[in-house]
Amino acid sequence: MAPRLGTVARADHSLPDVALTRRTLDRRADRRGDPTLLTGLLADPATRVFRLCGDATAVEEGEDHVVRVVLGAPVPADADHLVVYLGEHGGAQHLGVVEDVPADAEPRPGLRTLRQVGARLDDLGASLFATTLALANWHRAHGHCPRCGAPTVPVLAGWVRRCPADGSEHYPRTDVAVIMAVVDDADRLLLARGRGFRSAGMSVLAGFVEPGETLAAAVAREVHEEVGLEVDDVTYLGDQPWPFPSSLMVGFTARARGTELRLQEDEIAAARWFTREELLAAVADGSLVISGRVSIARRLVEHWFGGPIEAPEVPLR
Repeated sequence: MAPRLGTVARADHSLPDVALTRRTLDRRADRRGDPTLLTGLLADPATRVFRLCGDATAVEEGEDHVVRVVLGAPVPADADHLVVYLGEHGGAQHLGVVEDVPADAEPRPGLRTLRQVGARLDDLGASLFATTLALANWHRAHGHCPRCGAPTVPVLAGWVRRCPADGSEHYPRTDVAVIMAVVDDADRLLLARGRGFRSAGMSVLAGFVEPGETLAAAVAREVHEEVGLEVDDVTYLGDQPWPFPSSLMVGFTARARGTELRLQEDEIAAARWFTREELLAAVADGSLVISGRVSIARRLVEHWFGGPIEAPEVPLR
């Protein structure tokens, strides 16, 4: 039997300070069709270049403890890599240059990934990093035409790939996922450990939206599939671009109609209900590791908790 569900309500207050969501960059999509745009900007020393090496970039921390990405002027070698037009900020044009590196290459000193620094990046750096990483991941995975198999080439300033063989155009994809803080009638929070998590890691439930499905239906289905619960009072709280590799996380709360858990064995290794006191105690003694501050998952947990939770920054995966 399909899980029952109602309509989605919107909370009185959205999630505060969700990393990677504050817009400062004007993407200037109207300029992407100019075939001379990239060559012209690569020749202009005033252009600001964000360089992505694999999935990391150079950053620096200011006296205000805010992390900023290191931007530079174009260099001749940039033309040998994937170049994407990111947009305009403060009167300056911004490009992303993507340098692929072998998977077994030694990490370069001073480079940091978005997972490592995303929660402390300034608004411009967060936008540049998230956008470039998402586009780089898409280009890496879509080098051939899905219609005929021929190699495709980047066009429209890196925002489209075109097949020279059949003329078809292919656009960056975004995979929509729901992520939800499920609570019971006693206001306990449900956390679960996925099969790929580290031993002490737990998080709120999440899953991808399927074709022909609404967001509310996806929330109800994922909760029912993963832990055997039916939910109602599905309430939207906020969303977050998540370029790992190309998702949009849409955050909700939902209320469970029961508390007995039936785990989906191939997906969920463990799950349990937490009171606020139990969660704090488990975090303090190290028996529980929660999501890092860069993720909307952490904001959903803290929204339920009622404020920030002091916890080590340890990746769940």
